[in-house]
Amino acid sequence: MVMAQALFKILKVQQPEQAIDVLAPVWSLPIVARMPEVRNGLASEIKHGEFGFAKRKRMAETLRAEHYERAIILPRSFKSALIPWFARIPKRTGYRGESRFGLINDVRTFDRKVLDQTVKRFIALGIDDGQPLPPVAFPSLSIDRERQGNLLDALKLETERPVVAMMPGAEYGPAKCWPLDHFAELARKLQRAGYAVWVMGSSKDADAGQYVAEQSSAVNLCGKTSLEDVIDLLGAAEQAVSNDSGLMHVAAAVGLHVHAVYGSSTPDFTPPLTDTCDVHYLRLDCSPCFQRECPLGHLNCLNDLLPDAVFARVNAARA
Repeated sequence: MVMAQALFKILKVQQPEQAIDVLAPVWSLPIVARMPEVRNGLASEIKHGEFGFAKRKRMAETLRAEHYERAIILPRSFKSALIPWFARIPKRTGYRGESRFGLINDVRTFDRKVLDQTVKRFIALGIDDGQPLPPVAFPSLSIDRERQGNLLDALKLETERPVVAMMPGAEYGPAKCWPLDHFAELARKLQRAGYAVWVMGSSKDADAGQYVAEQSSAVNLCGKTSLEDVIDLLGAAEQAVSNDSGLMHVAAAVGLHVHAVYGSSTPDFTPPLTDTCDVHYLRLDCSPCFQRECPLGHLNCLNDLLPDAVFARVNAARA
């Protein structure tokens, strides 16, 4: 969702007066709400992996009443193209795939070599077919400073020292997760060097956050904040150390200096969309495997990426 903002920015450059509404999962709407290019975030009733034929028809009836002129369908699945078709939106742009002819009437060719990054696949749908890709407009999420101040007070968080946010989770699986012992060692090094460390994530990351906090004096916020809270709290931090995850992209869009740790994935495909970042990636012969768990059983791509190296880059970015 964060990367999709690059598409919205391009659309606004082309037609500043056009209104952009985004149909998205409920959980992602706090992100959409922080995008100034978007008029409305519309909650999708469809759960991940659900076909939901009746639900799609019902949502389409609501959209039809708005008389949209165009729909851009980012996923390449058959089912994702149903709602715009049911809603009778005249122009429906998307990539060829899964027998969507008819459902998509502005069909684009999906060229993996040209569209070698997720963000490029998004922005290519916002320009005329066959036109060269424009430079990527980096995402930029707005911060609510009043909410931020209230959160800092409520959670008793200090900002006198420079804050480094740590995000040890990754929804995809353990092959994208830097070892917790590495996070904990880095937290100890940072605290000795005068930094405050906040560990951030969802309730699924609570155990990981607790482990890092127990092994250091980091503050564990995992599961104690909403996504909207995380956006505002990241706005009070200076740097972030994160696995290749959604929160990594949020941190980049908020304006932090991001230290992005890659294991089974690759920064060539989903880099942090910011000029202020350090990428930590060993580029082993077995990388990237894109597996949820290490198929070789050693996880050297992450185990061998040591905290000292990340700590040095954090200090260099501070200087």
